[in-house]
Amino acid sequence: MSRSSRKGSAPLTFDLPVSLIARIAACRKGHGFATASEVVRLAIESFDFESCAPTRDPHTQISVRVTGEQRAMLKRYARQKDASVGELLRLALESLPVKPAKKKR
Repeated sequence: MSRSSRKGSAPLTFDLPVSLIARIAACRKGHGFATASEVVRLAIESFDFESCAPTRDPHTQISVRVTGEQRAMLKRYARQKDASVGELLRLALESLPVKPAKKKR
């Protein structure tokens, strides 16, 4: 399934610090994405949830769409890490580069 496909996606609402809302906007522009949901899906796909260590910070709430598989994976890691889904998403978004890596020739 492509990152831009809405098939099988579901709304997910979580709090973010204002600085991460700005980062999502920068990543949208840098990656050429049309929506914040695409940025979040890429962050989920590329983040190492297995070795993360969640921390806490003040937040603002946003709503994006993720696949059912991504939602289940986030909930599973949230239980394993004793963290919220939002905390895990913040870690994934913070680790996402503003622009995609240059492709090797």
